[in-house]
Amino acid sequence: MQEYPIKRGLTKDLETRAVSELKNCFGVAPEKTGKGYRIAFGALKRLDVIIGAGGKTVTIDTESDLSATDVVIIDTNKRFRKFLDAVTGFSTKERVKRAKSAAEG
Repeated sequence: MQEYPIKRGLTKDLETRAVSELKNCFGVAPEKTGKGYRIAFGALKRLDVIIGAGGKTVTIDTESDLSATDVVIIDTNKRFRKFLDAVTGFSTKERVKRAKSAAEG
């Protein structure tokens, strides 16, 4: 389970954008769960998206399909990164930088 901060200015319609981007990036309509939204796609048996209190963070919980082929894994990872870029407003490089600075405390 990983929590990602949302770029300032993008928190207003976070839930709507998250649902829209799940459909856009994975081509699968998400299922509403008690805490958020869930899909299954490619090398992911389960991808849960939970909007944080106040809409300033999004928590992602995944379960991998270990029997997936390399081609499916690469495609799924590419789509997952695209989804995170769109929802958080931060690029992969920016997310890594923020995670490192948060870990250093």
